[in-house]
Amino acid sequence: MVLAGYHLFSIRPQYAQAIFAGVKKFELRRGVGKEIDTGDTVVVYVSGHVKRIYGVFTVGRIIRGTPQQVWRAVTIGPTGIGRDAWQYIQGSPRAMALEVLNPRVFPRQPTLNEVRRVLPNWNPPLSYLRLDENSPLFRIFIRPLLEELGEEM
Repeated sequence: MVLAGYHLFSIRPQYAQAIFAGVKKFELRRGVGKEIDTGDTVVVYVSGHVKRIYGVFTVGRIIRGTPQQVWRAVTIGPTGIGRDAWQYIQGSPRAMALEVLNPRVFPRQPTLNEVRRVLPNWNPPLSYLRLDENSPLFRIFIRPLLEELGEEM
């Protein structure tokens, strides 16, 4: 069964660092992501040289629209969004910004190699995926990490 409120996002190290430092207030995505709602939990897989299931944040406001509409909404005030983000969303027909609330780092962060020792064929998503509570990834890795943080499911 798919968990309506849990998603796994792949995020580049510099952006994940800014999220967990409390600097980056929005996560931008190309496309619309209709299945993501306010209050959902995003599990962050940090890609690049880090390659770890790293932490979570709660989705606050969701801004959907053209890249121009989303850009105007997320560049008001100190949001931690840099010019490079415009390069990422500008060519897409639709864009989405998720407000980052309550970012938390897991007490332990399983590496890609650790996950693959148990789930040899697992690959992190290129962008994001909805998490299925019956999937081995959720049961073996993510649920215990959420429980360590005191998350209620």
